[in-house]
Order: sequence, then structure tokens, then C-alpha cells
Amino acid sequence: MGERNGKKKNNVKSIGIIRKVDELGRIVLPIELRRTLDIAEKDSLEIYVDGSSIILKKYQPACIFCNDAKDVISYKGKNVCASCLKELKEQ
Repeated sequence: MGERNGKKKNNVKSIGIIRKVDELGRIVLPIELRRTLDIAEKDSLEIYVDGSSIILKKYQPACIFCNDAKDVISYKGKNVCASCLKELKEQ
């Protein structure tokens, strides 16, 4: 994973931007990157670790039954998609 000398490896590429971690452990994501990836203020990000790499991914809530992320609503603190909700209503 990662990139060296402009070479792409495992579909990961460098965008040439370096940020320092502040005293509270925070980094700032550049506005261009947030716009490109449709990350808005207050959006949640999932954090993954792959070896020595940290991966940030925009959080997409998924249905607790089928794991689909399309048409998901929150019901009593649980994420349920429209089709599973329809199935539950039919029972």
C-alpha cells in the first residue's frame, strides 16, 4: 500500500499534500480533498489500519440485517434499509 516516486500500489495514490498532527492528535483534511470525496463538516469517518497505514473512509450507515447502505433509516438506534423494513412490516 502507498506510493513512492509516483508509482501506484494497491489502488492507493499520493496527492502530494503533507499535514502535521497537532498537540491533540488532529490533522486537517484539505478542502479540495473534502470536496472531491463529498466529506462535509460533522460527517463521520471510519478509521482502518492496514499494517503501518491509516485509512479514513466516509462512514456510510448500513442495514443491520442485509448490510445494504441504500435507503437506510435509523429505527430505535438501529440502521434498517427500506426493503428489510418492508419485510418486517409484513410479518
